Amino acid sequence: MLNRLLPYAWLLCFFLAHASTAKAQDDVVLSGATIYDGTGGPPFVGYVAFDNKVITAVGEGAAPEAKWTIDATGLVVCPGFIDLHTHSDSGVVSSTRRACVNYLLQGCTTSVTGNCGGGKRLVKQFYDDVDEVGSGTNVAHLIPQGTFRQYVIGSEDRPATDEELNRMREMVRQSMQEGAWGMSTGLIYSPGTFTPTEELIELAKVIHEFEGVYASHIRDEEADLLPAIQEAIRIGDESGCPVHISHLKSAGTSNWGAAHLAIRTIEEARAKGNKVTADQYPYTALSTSLTPILFPSWSRAGGESKFIARLDDPETAAKIHAEVSRKLADTSDGERIFITSCSTYPSYAGKNLKQIANEENTTSLAIAEKIVRGSRAGIVSFAMSEDDVREIMKRPWVATASDASTRVPSSSRPHPRGFGTFPRKIGFYSLREGIIPLEQAIRSSTGLPADILGMKRRGYLQPGRAADIVVFDPKKLIDKATYEEPSHYAEGVEYVFVNGTLAVSEGVPTGALAGIALRKPQPKVAAKSNTK
Repeated sequence: MLNRLLPYAWLLCFFLAHASTAKAQDDVVLSGATIYDGTGGPPFVGYVAFDNKVITAVGEGAAPEAKWTIDATGLVVCPGFIDLHTHSDSGVVSSTRRACVNYLLQGCTTSVTGNCGGGKRLVKQFYDDVDEVGSGTNVAHLIPQGTFRQYVIGSEDRPATDEELNRMREMVRQSMQEGAWGMSTGLIYSPGTFTPTEELIELAKVIHEFEGVYASHIRDEEADLLPAIQEAIRIGDESGCPVHISHLKSAGTSNWGAAHLAIRTIEEARAKGNKVTADQYPYTALSTSLTPILFPSWSRAGGESKFIARLDDPETAAKIHAEVSRKLADTSDGERIFITSCSTYPSYAGKNLKQIANEENTTSLAIAEKIVRGSRAGIVSFAMSEDDVREIMKRPWVATASDASTRVPSSSRPHPRGFGTFPRKIGFYSLREGIIPLEQAIRSSTGLPADILGMKRRGYLQPGRAADIVVFDPKKLIDKATYEEPSHYAEGVEYVFVNGTLAVSEGVPTGALAGIALRKPQPKVAAKSNTK
């Protein structure tokens, strides 16, 4: 519906600019609804009542009287979706993107930031910035280990000294005291890729003191997927932290079919008592920047100037080219890698590497090097098999997450997951394809991510919980974003309440900025230990 209203975007922008004072509704009842409460249990027909910001009653049968009753007959009512993996750190404090409309129209009410080891370093300041104006969704933050390491060590490929490690420990401790929910790593990106396992274990021990989670973009998602998963499990084992594997996948055509091995490795660890979970976006393409996908981590040590110097050295460049050529071969000579953005060569956007090479009468390797020498480039790579995607999403310990950011429609061509992840998982894979039951698909987006983070007030429809609630039409819920046209809003979400405030009404965003910074409560043991 909203796609048809885009010509009136100026009116929406005006509304958004003046909506930050919206207040939670008093005494609302959603009646006659098919209710999925986030536990994964069977649905029931009944009502959900909330007053101000808190759910007051959930039950079967006739609804109690209220100041405002919404007839939800034939509609699904469930907890607001919690996106465990976003890169919305800048977006949720941006004057143009903080409304998070692309997420609200998917049913998301909470965004987790600081993922893949990158993001805002100063947790208190970030939370204060969110609360100063508000956000379309709630915001929970993870400590970005790569950002911390860059701040203390830079891009050097070496272990931290004792002094540097102690400094990072204290930074992590302070961030947890300020309400971070755990720590993330991005072990294919610089400088996270240069971090030894032992260093990660030491930082994760501090996270464990505060009952936080260790969330990792693991060191390899291709040929060395299993060792990378085992490293994450070891970090959890030796630190005491629950381990969460971000965007679980088996990438590269030569690795298709290996998802079952990754699943078995995780389930064996879980059977031994390890707390290991994962999330997934329901697409066969990944999206990131070109350099870390193709160029080996050792070639990037020391920053961009040293990287370029290695490319200029014939002997070193030959070694780099050999590794890049091997990776290109696994993407049909770059035919599966599409450029989404490129500052120096904007005309490349929307084309794949092989196509560009043919147009310029050169090789995909030469085009890749040309791009990374001149600019940063975003890519979409069709690296996963449909069978693996479906196998992973069947697991009850796999949550749904977008790995995207808050966006507004534009001429850019990002991955469609930023506009479609949750309706695709629920509307397409569950309701239309029947890959998983609807109650499991909803739990993967609600109660499960809340449990993974340790959130006590979100993720379930229960009295006393925050009134983060989604109402959608199961006959209409579907993603509309495609790789060719990625900025189309999803359809079928009728109402969204964020902290009891109406954020989407009859499929149209209200402009409310009712989201708040969610600060992790301090565990009693950690609070005592830090007073010494």
